[in-house]
Amino acid sequence: MNFIEYADAEMMAMDLANVLVGELGAVLRHQDRALLVVPGGSTPGPIFDSLCAANLDWARVDVLLSDERWRPEEHVRSNTRLIRERLLVGRAAAANLLPLYMKGRTPAEAAPQLAGRIAGHLPISVMLLGMGTDMHTASLFPRAPGLEAALDPHAPILVPVEMPDAPEPRISLSAAVLNGAMSKHIVITGAAKRRAIEAARGLHPREAPVAAILGDATVHWAEA
Repeated sequence: MNFIEYADAEMMAMDLANVLVGELGAVLRHQDRALLVVPGGSTPGPIFDSLCAANLDWARVDVLLSDERWRPEEHVRSNTRLIRERLLVGRAAAANLLPLYMKGRTPAEAAPQLAGRIAGHLPISVMLLGMGTDMHTASLFPRAPGLEAALDPHAPILVPVEMPDAPEPRISLSAAVLNGAMSKHIVITGAAKRRAIEAARGLHPREAPVAAILGDATVHWAEA
């Protein structure tokens, strides 16, 4: 794990956006297309605000969420809504979004068809993930039902996630797909998440799912 500490969250957002643009540009110099995987949640919003204005051949970039809450795009809890509002605007509006939701289906029913649309774009070129204080990443939660299957090296591209008492089911890229990314970045803020990421280094992915992709990832941290 490579750990980078920033003076503040604003500087982190700008610097990290520049890193992602540089890596995507390097991929596009050697390949026809690049696959960018991004998280939902509030932390990446400022990064998206900088990223969307980048001078990049966005028409050759495919964008995919690491996971999605099973809600229609217009719903306030939809991660797709977030990236349409914060990332796929300005110059980045030319990028191609790979969907992670299908109306009228459950995550388990939709997963094979959605995965079929993703398969030809893999492996992930550049990946940005977040992490919770419980050490989950994407929608891979500690000790969650089905976590063992999601961590299996032979897991399918997408796994349905059912969390007890959660407002909705979810769908997530499996650990094998996430770990196959050519470039891996994790962005976190605050002292609690710094303690969590440090603890995760010594835990099994069953207890700390982020550990499944932590080995060669770069962690970007700011206090607030």
